[in-house]
Amino acid sequence: MITLRRSEDRGYADHGWLKSHHSFSFADYLDPAHMGLGNLRVINEDRIAPGTGFGTHGHRDMEIVSVVLSGELAHRDSMGNESAIRPGEIQRMTAGTGVRHSEFNHAQGQTTHFLQIWLLPEATGLAPGYEQKAFDPAEQRGRLQRVASPDAQDGAIRLNADAALSLGRFDGAESATVALNPRRLGYVFVAEGSVQVNGQRLGTGDAATLDGEPELRLDGGQGAMVLVFDLAR
Repeated sequence: MITLRRSEDRGYADHGWLKSHHSFSFADYLDPAHMGLGNLRVINEDRIAPGTGFGTHGHRDMEIVSVVLSGELAHRDSMGNESAIRPGEIQRMTAGTGVRHSEFNHAQGQTTHFLQIWLLPEATGLAPGYEQKAFDPAEQRGRLQRVASPDAQDGAIRLNADAALSLGRFDGAESATVALNPRRLGYVFVAEGSVQVNGQRLGTGDAATLDGEPELRLDGGQGAMVLVFDLAR
């Protein structure tokens, strides 16, 4: 079964300096039918105005993954990490027993556009942790590249959750087909462009849940960048 979630059906918040679309219930957006999927709890598509950002705030018992689509996101946390996340880079922060951090767009005249993803961890009370890596977009052309997983194989960042994240880029004749485990959930989020997911056209911001599908087929891309999640139920 494939269930579509269109971009325009997501929650939306406009704080002036921050414009955010919520795929699942978050903050003041509450939709009992969309509280998360398996152990995926949040996908927020955020746009941060130049010279603004999230001041220091706390998290705990959550795996937080950031994917920058354009611009640059400055990160500072209570573990002593200070970095900038750029397009092509993936950051994972294990909040565990507690982390405080801030995220800012210091660029002048350029909006930072990024995805923030929250996943429920494999256990509560983990030691806080941090990892950031760059991935070559060329390795995602016409295929899915694993960028985060519990086993950290093939250069992926280590994820302390029973979930995996892959990125793919599809245009024209590029296509990919992967087998799916029927005991797990698949979730496809289109970050840029449009693509066919098992024959159904999805545009930017659209998503599809795959439950019981034997495989995932991605084709017919038009400048598409997709995130594909393999999730525990």
